Amino acid sequence: MPDVDLSLRRFTETPYNLFVLRAFFIVGPTAAGKSELAADVAREMGAEIVSADAFQIYHGLDLLTAKPDAATLAKARHHLIGTMPLHEEMNAEKFRHTASCVINEIHSREKLAMVVGGSGLYIKALTHGLSSLPAADLKLRAKLNALSIDELRSQLADLDPKTARKIDIKNRRRLARALEICLTTGRRASAQRTRWNAPIAGVVGPGQPGSKTLATTNGVFVFRDRDELYARINQRVEGIFENGVIEEVRAAGAVSSTASQMIGLRELRELLAGKISILQCVAAIQHATRRYAKRQLTWFRRQTNFEPLNLSLLSHNKAVKWISQRTLRSFAPRDD
Repeated sequence: MPDVDLSLRRFTETPYNLFVLRAFFIVGPTAAGKSELAADVAREMGAEIVSADAFQIYHGLDLLTAKPDAATLAKARHHLIGTMPLHEEMNAEKFRHTASCVINEIHSREKLAMVVGGSGLYIKALTHGLSSLPAADLKLRAKLNALSIDELRSQLADLDPKTARKIDIKNRRRLARALEICLTTGRRASAQRTRWNAPIAGVVGPGQPGSKTLATTNGVFVFRDRDELYARINQRVEGIFENGVIEEVRAAGAVSSTASQMIGLRELRELLAGKISILQCVAAIQHATRRYAKRQLTWFRRQTNFEPLNLSLLSHNKAVKWISQRTLRSFAPRDD
């Protein structure tokens, strides 16, 4: 199949987030098979892959973060996998800036960029941009980090009950950041984080022309039947233990507060500390990963208008062909 013709008139327009119009998105929950699928589609299309995974961007802990294997990476050029040290912080705005530069660079070489991943906030940062939030206040953050997670939760509930109800109450980093925003700006984090930039002009959701509902960019939301997805998750977790994830985590050095949120890292550290058994560790990581996949499914169904594709109903080869055809359709030259 020939490379996609990128000489499209729509690329000469200047709406906000123009680089999004230069990319095709493949999103979905963990363990759905995005990496293998995207690599084969990219090979067919002569495209390059930009990872939108909050943890695969880190260098190290390859098993724990389920990075694509060497055979998959060899099928197409990949970007933003293993490019950041574990001790550095990462966030949606930093990702958006880095990914947009990569997408533009790919386009400058007349190639198609395929954004692939399951980190919903990072993907929405690309498709919508971000509202302007205050920079980190290091002194205030140090004070917040000294508080217990219960104290953070209690203070946030007083200042911003809406965020406190929705946030992951076990995620210290997010609790501290939400509280930091409230204390720095004097306004609720929930009110500020709902002010996403408008979807790209001409790339709007269903409804009347100019509607500012969910953005419709070029892409597909892949998923599987629940039982199959959960079975794949369970098998993946068992596989990383068989391949040495315990030794991988034991050898890891210092990690940032962002990287420390990797699913399974806390459980494996508890295993290494002798607090839980290996069977308990496997079961805990499987449970946490299934819960994460459920949250991802909810996010993508509510936050995007990407065309859905149930991979349980198609063979791998048919799914590759299906997505390749839609990619060609999305970027075919227009007559108007």
